[in-house]
Amino acid sequence: MSQYKLALIALGANLPSAGADVGETLRLAASILHENPNTTITSFSRFWKTPAMPAGSGPDYVNAALTLRTTLPAQDLLSLLHEIEARFGRDRSTGRWSSRVLDLDLIALDDQILPDGDTQRLCMRLSPERQRTSAPETLILPHPRLQDRGFVLAPLAEIAPEWRHPVTGQSVAQMLAALPDEATRGMTPFAAREMPVLP
Repeated sequence: MSQYKLALIALGANLPSAGADVGETLRLAASILHENPNTTITSFSRFWKTPAMPAGSGPDYVNAALTLRTTLPAQDLLSLLHEIEARFGRDRSTGRWSSRVLDLDLIALDDQILPDGDTQRLCMRLSPERQRTSAPETLILPHPRLQDRGFVLAPLAEIAPEWRHPVTGQSVAQMLAALPDEATRGMTPFAAREMPVLP
């Protein structure tokens, strides 16, 4: 019998997909993920409105986070996320940090460190300039920018505040509390949870 693992997934979009607004796109993508026989959503955060960065570079984003149980190895789960993005028209050739119809990021899978601790620490220390110009050639887990991203940590803190980063030892709640004010400036949660209707 396959061992279930806990995955942390970040969702975001700031452009409508074909026939669906941003919020509906996120709900539909989550439903597709939940219907996969190898993945089961266990919790879903509220939606958060997040200003595009840099300021004025595009419409506001809608961000959320979810946890799921999965039997998939990390690379297969990442491939599944990319397949779902493509179904909604995501074009991965438009460059990093551009406006998008759907972004599904694998943030963590249990306490796995991939490819290794040294690479993880090196990527965590990359300057913002290097981040813009270089993308990793291999899957890095946990996501190397997790500790810097209010738009990931704020939704994640609603559903997995005690999850601990296996390299730094910090919980999601601690990482969120350590962020400078500008990392969450302008972020506002929607009033109600936007949990998709799941079968």
